[in-house]
Amino acid sequence: MAGARDRSDPALRDGVRPRRAGKPSRRPTGLLGGSFNPAHAGHRGISLAAIEALDLDEMWWLVSPGNPLKAGAPDMAPLAARLASAERMARGTRIVPTAIEARLGTRYTVDTLIRLVRLYPRRRFIWIMGADNLVQFHRWKGWRRIARTMPIAVIARPGYDGAALNAPAMGWLRRFVRRADQERHWTKWSLPALVLLRFRPDPRSATQARGLRPDWFVSISSPTPRDRLTRRVLPQEVNCPLPPNR
Repeated sequence: MAGARDRSDPALRDGVRPRRAGKPSRRPTGLLGGSFNPAHAGHRGISLAAIEALDLDEMWWLVSPGNPLKAGAPDMAPLAARLASAERMARGTRIVPTAIEARLGTRYTVDTLIRLVRLYPRRRFIWIMGADNLVQFHRWKGWRRIARTMPIAVIARPGYDGAALNAPAMGWLRRFVRRADQERHWTKWSLPALVLLRFRPDPRSATQARGLRPDWFVSISSPTPRDRLTRRVLPQEVNCPLPPNR
């Protein structure tokens, strides 16, 4: 079954598997961060589309302990439940949900990405985010450093096209935009680099899912999930939302 092949804790070393024909030696890996509260078919759909468009080996879902732009949200489910929902949604795909941010103890995305680049030298990462996040990207700590750390792929979201293209961060990023028809060559781009991707519009959202079923996490009665990337069971103390992580 496709999935994470790294055999050890990320603080030790990155696992290796035989190089696939035509693939670079550094495994191309997408990173999609979010609360996944809960994970839903929209997450799955855009991830599968990005895997195909960017020719990714895997897509890692970084299930965040907390989100500063949603700090104190009363409807934030426990981290274990959100990771479990992500695992269910990712079944049978090259999507690997992980709560590695809780393991690393990083508070901000920029710090998480820098750590991942150092811990997994045999991977080449690209940061994936929706156009709605590009609108507020300038509010993220070290957002320019994120752009200098790895390429960024922005996925169009219904209703956000104009705001994303006119976002404050785009005033700086616009000069680094690459052509969409060159998307599969992102591993060769010099940094900063940003590509705008457009897939079939999908209006589904976690907010919509919670509206239909506010107590969705109650039905997840499985034991605390084991993180496929770190190979560790989530510590009990991170089964509830932690401080902001953007």
